[in-house]
Amino acid sequence: MQGLLTVLLFCATVCVISSEKLRFQKNAQDNLKVINFNQREENSGPYEPNWDSIDSRPLPGWYDEAKFGIFIHWGVYSVPAFKTEWFWRRWKDGNPDFVNFMKDNFKPKFTYPDFGPMFTAEMFDANHFADVLQASGAQYVVLTSKHHEGFTNWGSNYSWNWNAVDMGPNRDLVAELAGAVRSRTKLKFGLYYSLFEWFHPLYLKDAGNNFTTNEYVEMVMRPQLEEIVNKYNPSVIWSDGDIGPNEYWNSTDFLAWLYNDSPVKDYVVVNDRWGNGDSCHHGGYYTCNDRYDPGVLQAHKWENCFTIDKSSWGYRRDATITDYLTMDEITQTLAETISCGGNLLLNFGPTHDGRIIPIFEERLRQTGEWLKVNGEAVYGSHPWTAQNDTLTKGVWYTTKDGFVYAFVLDWPENNSLDLGSPIPSTGTVVEMLGVKTPLQWKKSTTEGATINIAFPVLAGPQLPCDYAWVLKISMV
Repeated sequence: MQGLLTVLLFCATVCVISSEKLRFQKNAQDNLKVINFNQREENSGPYEPNWDSIDSRPLPGWYDEAKFGIFIHWGVYSVPAFKTEWFWRRWKDGNPDFVNFMKDNFKPKFTYPDFGPMFTAEMFDANHFADVLQASGAQYVVLTSKHHEGFTNWGSNYSWNWNAVDMGPNRDLVAELAGAVRSRTKLKFGLYYSLFEWFHPLYLKDAGNNFTTNEYVEMVMRPQLEEIVNKYNPSVIWSDGDIGPNEYWNSTDFLAWLYNDSPVKDYVVVNDRWGNGDSCHHGGYYTCNDRYDPGVLQAHKWENCFTIDKSSWGYRRDATITDYLTMDEITQTLAETISCGGNLLLNFGPTHDGRIIPIFEERLRQTGEWLKVNGEAVYGSHPWTAQNDTLTKGVWYTTKDGFVYAFVLDWPENNSLDLGSPIPSTGTVVEMLGVKTPLQWKKSTTEGATINIAFPVLAGPQLPCDYAWVLKISMV
C-alpha cells in the first residue's frame, strides 16, 4: 500500500487534522445544511470507455449510507511478518534491515517464493472472521485478493502455482470468507486487487518497453479482474498498484464492462486508483492517498483507509503495544472522517496461519460496542453545515432526520460544554446517546458560544461509553 504514487509519500501528519485548528465549512454549492452524495443528477448509463462517461455513474447509495468498513491485508508477506507487507520489495531493493533479517534467519539461497508453502492458514476459520466483522459494526469488508507480490488468495487461472489453492493453504480463501460473510452477516463483501506485480516478467517487460506494450494487462490483469468479479460478485473493487499510464491499464474499458454488463453492475462501487494521475480525480469514491483525511468537507465522496497498526497494513511480529491505535484515536478519526463526508476503512492483518491476533480483535469488538450506542449518529448520516465546532475543539458534527449529532471527543471540565455552531430555539432538546434523561442546556454567556450544555454526572458503568460521547440535538 505505501509508496505507490508520489502523492502516497506524503507524511500522514499532513493529512491528519491538527487538534488546535477549528474549521467551519459550508456547502458552497447549494448552501444547504446537508450534502447527500447520492442525490446528484448523473448519467444512468450505458457507459462508454472514457472518464467523462465513467465518472458520470451515480455512486450506489449503500456505500455512503454504510460509513464504516473493515480492510484485511493478508498474503505471503504474513509469513516473514517483518516491518511491512512490502517485505519483498524492500529486501530486493537492498534495504539493510531486510537484508540482515534474511541473512540472520534463513539459509543463503532462500527466495521470497520459498515463503509461499509457509503461508499455511491452518488456523483460519472464516466463520470466526465473519463473526468478528459483524461484531465490529462494520457495514462492508474488503479483502486483499492479490497484493503487489502477485500471490492470489483464490485459485486464479492466471497465476499458476502462485496462489492459495495450488500452494500454501491449498484453499480458496476468498471463497471461504465471502461465503461466511454472506451467510452469517449483513456486511457487503468487497475485494482489493493490485493492478501491477513487482516482479511479474510480463509487467517488467511492459515497463521496460516504456509501457508501449501491454502483455501483462491482456494476459494477467484484465483476466484476473474479470475472474474475481464473475466468481465472487464483490460489492467493492478496491484497485491499487496502478503504476503506469492510463493508456497502458485501459481501465476505462474494464469499468465500462463492470458498469454495463458484469453481474455486479447495479451495486458495485470502485475507488480511484486506475492509472497514473487518476487518484483523487477519476473513478467512484476517492481515496487520494493512504490515510487520506482532508479535515474539511469534500464535494466528492471519499474514503479514509488506515491501519490499527500504525506502521503496517499486513501483520508483523515486530510491533509493540504503542504501535497500535487506541480506541480514542479510532473514534476520533471516525468522527472527523464522517463529519467531512468520508467513509472509514479500518485495516488489520491476519497471521500466516490465519488468526486475528487478540489486540486486533479487541479493537474491532470495542468499535462495535461503541457503535451499538452511537451508530445512530454514524450510519446513514450526512455532513452538517459545520464540520467541527467554531468554538470548542474536538467536537465534530453530522446530521440525520432533522437532528444534529455532536461527537464530543473529550469530556468537558466541570461537566460544562460551550458550543459555537448550533443555534438553539425554544424547542431545542439535547440528549446524550445511551443516556435516558435529556440534558439541561441554556444560552451561553461565553463569547462566541451559542449554547451551554450540562453533561450528566455519571461514573463507571453509568457511562454510555468510554470515549467520544455523542449529543443528539433537535430544533437548531
